[in-house]
Amino acid sequence: MQLLSMQKEIALGNQKIIYTIRKSPRARRVRMAVYPDGRVVVTLPSRASESHADRFVREKSAWLLSKIKRFGELPLRSPRRHSRAEYLGYKEAARTLVHERIAHLNQIYRFRFNRVSIKNQKTCWGSCSKKANLNFNYRIVLLPVHLADYVIVHELCHLAELNHSRKFWDLVARSMPDHASARAELRKTGMLM
Repeated sequence: MQLLSMQKEIALGNQKIIYTIRKSPRARRVRMAVYPDGRVVVTLPSRASESHADRFVREKSAWLLSKIKRFGELPLRSPRRHSRAEYLGYKEAARTLVHERIAHLNQIYRFRFNRVSIKNQKTCWGSCSKKANLNFNYRIVLLPVHLADYVIVHELCHLAELNHSRKFWDLVARSMPDHASARAELRKTGMLM
């Protein structure tokens, strides 16, 4: 369970970097992740102070700026295009994102599930099996945060309702009251939910 999530800003050279601090009782050390959409997340052990995050970001500034530059140079391809190299390049970042967001979003639901897989699916963003396995398209890491969250909440709610009934949408609305607009945005990608 995450105890805290807050945003901070730091100046590194001539760049302003906004990063999110998350505290987690499961974290044993300070970690930093940079995502292809530009998000920077610093995870702290629950007893660590916010100043630890600031120091860590400064200490790792060269690495952080090189990652941001690298992701800035990567072409964000159409979801209809696929390549194994792209899949392998984004797979672990997608896995980190999905696990972090599930830990956060599932605090509302407390659903039990088995395996979480990151796949190179050609026609859908995610799926949930009868065995309570959750599957996500690796391109979830390229989506804006609110759309990635919608995909994750959608599949989490299928753990309780393996359909698109009124009960299912009521569950989704518990954490995403604006789910209809997120769904409309996702439809524009040409991929299914």
